[in-house]
Amino acid sequence: MYLNCHSFHSLRYGTIPLDDLIAKAVQSEVQAMALTDINTVTGIYDFIIECKKVNIKPLVGIDFRSDNEFRYVGLAKNASGLAEMNRFLTKHNFDKTPLPLEAPAFESVIVIYAFAKAPIALKANEYIGIRPEEVGQLFGYKGNLDKMVVLQPVTFRTKKEYQLHKILRAIDNNVLLSKLKPSDIATATEVMVSEERLRVVYKEYPQLLANTQMIIDSCDFEYNFETPKNKKHYTNSSESDIALLTTLALQGMEWRYGKANKVALARVQKELKVIDELQFSGYFLITWDIIRYSNSRGFLHIGRGSGANSIIAYCLGITDICPIELDLYFERFLNVNRKSPPDFDIDWSWQERDVILEYIFNRYGYENVAFCGTNVEFKYRSIFREVGKVFGLPKEELDHLAKNPMNLQQSNSIVKEVQEYGMLLEKYPNQRSMHSCGIIISEEPITNYTPLEMPPKGFPIVLFDMHVAEAIGFEKFDILSQRGIGHIDDTVKLVAKNRGIQINIRDISLSKNEAKANTFLAVGKTIGCFYIESPAMRGLLRRLKCDNFKTLVAASSIIRPGVAKSGMMKEYIFRHNNPSQFEYFHKVFEEQLGETYGIMVYQEDVIKIALHYGGLPAADGDILRRAMSGKGRSLSALQKVKDHFFASCAQQGHSETLSQEIYRQIESFAGYSFCKAHSASYAVESYQSLYLKVYYPIEFMVAVINNQGGFYRTEVYVHEARMSGAKIHNPCVNKSEITTTLFDNDVYLGFMHLQGLPEKLAVAIVTERENNGPYLSLENFCNRIKVGLESLKLLIFIGAFRETEKTKNQLLILASLLFNSAPADHQTLLLQESVKEYQLPKLERSCFEDAFDEIELLGFPTSFTPFELLQTYFRGDVMANNLTQYHKKQVRMLGYLISRKQVPTARGTMFFGTWVDVEGTYFDTAHFPDNLQQYPFQGGGCYLLLGTVEVDYHFPTMTILKMAKLPFIPDPRYSDAKDHQFITQQRIKEDVSSTSRKPYPQAHEINLPRNKMVN
Repeated sequence: MYLNCHSFHSLRYGTIPLDDLIAKAVQSEVQAMALTDINTVTGIYDFIIECKKVNIKPLVGIDFRSDNEFRYVGLAKNASGLAEMNRFLTKHNFDKTPLPLEAPAFESVIVIYAFAKAPIALKANEYIGIRPEEVGQLFGYKGNLDKMVVLQPVTFRTKKEYQLHKILRAIDNNVLLSKLKPSDIATATEVMVSEERLRVVYKEYPQLLANTQMIIDSCDFEYNFETPKNKKHYTNSSESDIALLTTLALQGMEWRYGKANKVALARVQKELKVIDELQFSGYFLITWDIIRYSNSRGFLHIGRGSGANSIIAYCLGITDICPIELDLYFERFLNVNRKSPPDFDIDWSWQERDVILEYIFNRYGYENVAFCGTNVEFKYRSIFREVGKVFGLPKEELDHLAKNPMNLQQSNSIVKEVQEYGMLLEKYPNQRSMHSCGIIISEEPITNYTPLEMPPKGFPIVLFDMHVAEAIGFEKFDILSQRGIGHIDDTVKLVAKNRGIQINIRDISLSKNEAKANTFLAVGKTIGCFYIESPAMRGLLRRLKCDNFKTLVAASSIIRPGVAKSGMMKEYIFRHNNPSQFEYFHKVFEEQLGETYGIMVYQEDVIKIALHYGGLPAADGDILRRAMSGKGRSLSALQKVKDHFFASCAQQGHSETLSQEIYRQIESFAGYSFCKAHSASYAVESYQSLYLKVYYPIEFMVAVINNQGGFYRTEVYVHEARMSGAKIHNPCVNKSEITTTLFDNDVYLGFMHLQGLPEKLAVAIVTERENNGPYLSLENFCNRIKVGLESLKLLIFIGAFRETEKTKNQLLILASLLFNSAPADHQTLLLQESVKEYQLPKLERSCFEDAFDEIELLGFPTSFTPFELLQTYFRGDVMANNLTQYHKKQVRMLGYLISRKQVPTARGTMFFGTWVDVEGTYFDTAHFPDNLQQYPFQGGGCYLLLGTVEVDYHFPTMTILKMAKLPFIPDPRYSDAKDHQFITQQRIKEDVSSTSRKPYPQAHEINLPRNKMVN
């Protein structure tokens, strides 16, 4: 009897989670029900599965609304009916047009109108829904009861959920609860009761009950969850697909291995057999086609993930990881027990990814290609802010609610109500969004399965997430982007432009185990390099003295939080540095895991142990891995796999005690395991970055800056460029582009880094210069560019007109004169005429004013280092390069803060800091919770540090005992600081020009309280 049920997928309207809705139906002894969420089918597939489990007949449909105004309910009689509704809704989503008052002429859809808004003439498939509260209006009704059905909408279960519904509606309408109109919300009667009770309400009108049952009987939507829905063939058939794939694989094998490699040939033939048996040739070929297009455009890509376990992927150029070299098991990626298609993860530069997406959509058709959707849920902070807002709380209270845990929030009736309803909303979907990278390529039009929406990005999205997609037969293609590839790609282009050298970065011999790159790797000189530049990773590389590709692959895996937390990272470091001071647990561990000292580091290691110790086939070993990691397996399935493992171990003659311990080790490892092929893909990209950093450091750093960095802020990469020999220049109207540019070793920062400069103005400056030549003077610039006085001053302050050979103060006076003489109705001087030459005064200007201008406009100084701006000339007793000599000793250092990482512990929050010393060398510090209470971080800048050095396997860390932030000289741009400034300037000039180390000043000399200084 329930033809109009809403779940919480009716966003900001329905209040009932899908499982709870079905549980309520069971409780109410409902025999059949329809899920008709508002303008979506997000939940219908899960709904079908769960209803079948409890013997409820599932009907699926859509509650069509336009700006919350009810139009009609559509119920699919079959799959064609769902497709009709999906296409109808998709058209209006794309066109941004309101839904019509009357439904179109559907062929396989039942349409139900509201009693008050039904058309006079109904089509054969159209009915009028009568709510329980409307039954009294039928008394004496002379219309056709044959066209009327029971309409009992379901939106909430209880009075509390009705209030929650109101809160959702207020959030959706962005109004106070008290300002909601009756038309904004559902009626209080939209609850589910027993069917028997519902029949009593309509007992005087049995025709309505019969009509309702007739609709239920006529709707027979069935869905085949077993059949793959991805595009089946790249060519016209499975036979021609496997023939083409075989040809391409053999050609690629010759390219990768030469003609006579029997091991590679056997592996290729083995994989082709499995791929053909599982009918996945088309999936490989579509991926190959995308890569082929990418290569034709000269784009760099990185194929990673478990796809790199496949030699076919390697031979097709999808990945650059040799599975034979790294002993990667194909079964980790694809095996006869796996029925879902493989999952390739492919990265492109963020600048080129949209070109790849456009190719995919154009090549395979917008009707058949779409992004996966995703549900953005109400999160803790946003919940209290959203709910508090509709209760009328002021911004200050909303901020307090959002930023503090519940036990620290105020205790009054309103806050308690906000907390109560906020907790109910946790994990509820709030809005639909676009999956960051997952694309579906369907055999049939995607609107057979879902309506589509068109977000601002310009690519259609389905209305369900990746988990639903997989459940109903779709496997996504992950088309990802990352800035690390942009670093590599742009460096290659810069080297060609700046040095005339062509680098084939795809040549793996350049980027694996290159000798000079290995020396950088071993000491953690990897700033700017993808995945290996973070402080934690650089510390790990130093602890391992990592100087080869295979160790880097292992490091890329053990750095992950789960491995570190389990203690395996610490054990690996010990064994790597002390290979003769441990024993292997079992000879199989020594034979199969010798590369990682008997420690399971990769997911593939589970397969190895299951195969070589337990005697299981590799495919069964992958089942064991997936079952333990909770990849869609039930407890009963896991028990079955476990029993199979022990039975096989017994057949191998192993004792049950030994097998139990090995199983325990595998089980504890499975929760944090990482795919070796994934680690290897990261390692290859890391090496590519490192190779470029080693041999072309300035070009590499410019590329990192232009791709908007990585782990660190822009200032760090500018520092790296300077340390590599670059001369750093501020933005210049005649040399700079939007991005940072390079002329030999001269680096000109781009206009994009100039805070407050309008983007349109930056583009205009570059475009005009390219079209009509360099700017000859400030007057010439103002004649050619429409610029406001404030923007002009900003350019002057950063030194963008330094080629005019006038001082900043002179330029500022000239700018004011120019604008004062401009026509009254213009902001800028537009007339192309000569300007009177003025005799400009010579005004004194402190050289340090430039540094403070740079800090304000760029975020960091370029004309001086931060150390040269300090009031003190002390630079530390110890330099970072010598720290390993001070193990267990206290040292005083001066450091400029680069980054800090917050880590929760049982004792409270601790921090790890990364710094540079005056020589530009990085060092690291540890700050424990107790110490931080007395000596906290006080923002960016230079700090005086006292601490104890701990050298852990070649890597020194300073455990902080005391620290204090040191003051810069007073800002000379303000008159009240001038007198003191000139004195300080002279002292610092002497300090900068002197190579001798001077004695440490007293506390009063650097304006710090004595209790925070080191005596």
